[in-house]
Amino acid sequence: MALLFIGIDPNTGDGESPTVWVDTEAKEFLFQGWKPSAEREAQCAATEVPGHAVGIPEGEAVIRIPARMVHQIREACDALERADVR
Repeated sequence: MALLFIGIDPNTGDGESPTVWVDTEAKEFLFQGWKPSAEREAQCAATEVPGHAVGIPEGEAVIRIPARMVHQIREACDALERADVR
């Protein structure tokens, strides 16, 4: 796996580090974030959306990423687009 580090939360401290990576071979984003509250996770699991099963399937997770990381997320999108060109 060609893992490319993009960045961490600019307000990170010693113990918290929401992080963005890109897997350039699999063409996937990897996000490390905070676990949501049980209430928020339950809301996500219970929401019905066309084409999306209710619940959170085994092997999937809900995470929280702070909005201040939008720059890193955009950078990750750009990195994957560049990887397609290579």
